[in-house]
Amino acid sequence: MKKMNKNDSYQYVAFLRGINVGGHVLIKMIDLKKAFEKMGFENVRTLLASGNVVFESEQTDKKALTTEIESLLKKAFEKDISVILRSLDDLKKLQSSEPFKGIKVTPSIRLYVTFLSEKTRLHTITIPYTTLQKEFRILHATHMEVFSVLDLSIGKGTPDAMNILEKEFGSNVTTRNWNTILKVVK
Repeated sequence: MKKMNKNDSYQYVAFLRGINVGGHVLIKMIDLKKAFEKMGFENVRTLLASGNVVFESEQTDKKALTTEIESLLKKAFEKDISVILRSLDDLKKLQSSEPFKGIKVTPSIRLYVTFLSEKTRLHTITIPYTTLQKEFRILHATHMEVFSVLDLSIGKGTPDAMNILEKEFGSNVTTRNWNTILKVVK
């Protein structure tokens, strides 16, 4: 990131892993917003109930910022909560790269981006990858994201897809629907 001038701030998005999944609300978004504000972050807003927090910080070291947020969340909620952090500029670049170009979206098609906390390690599968029943496809991966498509009209759906992603890319990942990313960058 560029060097900041006094009073500069950067916009970030914190993707919290594993909160409010499958109808189980572990943390209310209003409480999450308050926790981020208490941490001293500015212009905090949450998006949807799945743990997406947009905020501003003067901190430029993403790794240090992530560690700080995880530590403060543990104090606030008495739970270990993994955070994967991206700058808003990072997400805008993802959007402009059109990672799902050419995919026909129907009511049963879901587009996902999986955020990795660390650079990609070697996989046991070849990408692009398609499951035998063709319900789940990994289109491509960068060193920090994986882009996939799930067809809900075939197979068992999301849990199987998430198991494949975690097996290949590790458990410290978090996945969001592409529509969520588009809402975040608006």
